Amino acid sequence: MMAPETTAAIASNATAKGDVLATARVAGIQAAKAAATLLPMAHPVLVGNVYVNFTIADNFIEVEAGVDTVDRTGVEMEALVSVTAAALTVYDMCKSIDRSMTIENVALWEKSGGRSGPWRRSAAEGSLADGPS
Repeated sequence: MMAPETTAAIASNATAKGDVLATARVAGIQAAKAAATLLPMAHPVLVGNVYVNFTIADNFIEVEAGVDTVDRTGVEMEALVSVTAAALTVYDMCKSIDRSMTIENVALWEKSGGRSGPWRRSAAEGSLADGPS
């Protein structure tokens, strides 16, 4: 969540520190690959592909990450670390214009693989699809 002026500055690439979303995308990709070094109980896995996408709304930017692997475990922690690092990068790059920004609603939406098998968030578990509340 952020002031509408902040989203406008990000969308028009008019921030003092440069291209916010490109930098946040790189941070998210790097973070996914470093999850095992950041989270003590996370297993090191071979990360095959990471994508980080952004949706800009009036007063928030939605961050979505996906991580693929051919390893024997799921990569949900890598995706959650990716999203969080990307959101923190947005905050870091824009804090000089909007210190009131907040990072909200980090959640796993779906996973496949690993011992527990596939999982998908149901509507009954709460939907974040309409944006932050």
